[in-house]
Amino acid sequence: MKAMVINNYGEDATFEAAEVEKPSVKAGHVLVKIAASSVNTVDTMIRTMGKELPLSPDPPAILGMDFAGTIEAVGEGVTNYAVGDEVYGCAGGLADLPGMLAEYAVVDSNLIARKPKSLSMREAAALPLVAITAYEGLTRAGIQAGQKVLVHGGSGGVGHVALQLAKYFGADVYSTGGGEPQLQLIRELGATGINYKTESVEDYVARHTEGAGFEIVFDSVGGANLTNSFEAAALNGQIATTVSMCELDLNPAHFKGLSLHVVFMLIPMLHNFRREDHAKILTRLAEIVDDGGLKPVLDENHYSLEQAGDAHARLESGRAMGKVVIDHSPSL
Repeated sequence: MKAMVINNYGEDATFEAAEVEKPSVKAGHVLVKIAASSVNTVDTMIRTMGKELPLSPDPPAILGMDFAGTIEAVGEGVTNYAVGDEVYGCAGGLADLPGMLAEYAVVDSNLIARKPKSLSMREAAALPLVAITAYEGLTRAGIQAGQKVLVHGGSGGVGHVALQLAKYFGADVYSTGGGEPQLQLIRELGATGINYKTESVEDYVARHTEGAGFEIVFDSVGGANLTNSFEAAALNGQIATTVSMCELDLNPAHFKGLSLHVVFMLIPMLHNFRREDHAKILTRLAEIVDDGGLKPVLDENHYSLEQAGDAHARLESGRAMGKVVIDHSPSL
């Protein structure tokens, strides 16, 4: 089969087209013909940082975590899927799990679910990593209808999903963005936009919560921005973050009695830990999508499998609006 392979990691690492052996299905897994895959920040980090990241596969490697496609073979012990089923998931491209930048992949049936009926393959491929992350963060924070929720980075990959899910769960949703295109998307998705470049945390907390703060802050920006999340949160509030690899003063969190939820959705893949949870979440997300509560935003550019490097560059440029998707089939 055709695959895009990374032979060496680094800032100048490039994908090379290669003919590799088509994988054979094994117990507990399914063989999927990949229709589309999407690029996440962690994919670009693996390509450039390589073995500096403990989760990077040994080269030569096939990267790519998210996919949508059609099952071509079912392994022993798999009873809930059949040949021809359309599925989606986040199931490889790290550690010892081969990635999705190929024509076919063998994936653990506990890491996938049936594709939302109302989405195309391209749209479905955009969702798994970001949607599982957003869902996990909001549910761990105990989201309830009527709460005021702030999403930092609501036009980004994780943020634009968290915003929609929070609204679907009945919250009153606000979101930060850094420019008019970002704020316009945030408004279109149903949240109140906040320009963090022109309005201080103190000011928007006062304006939108009468100074009380937000009961949940979902921080998809992270790092130093976590201090803004602490400031924006209500007393005994909940903070969910996807980016916490930093040293931070927790005094503000202590004196407000905040709870901090760190979401690292790759744990089931990396450690073979409760992988079935991802199947359950993806199934629930498909229900929400088909109920009209969630729709991924896709970047306007199209990329073929051979253009995987261009797709990575697009995401790294910061100019993409929505998820960057790679089409594995010319018909898409």
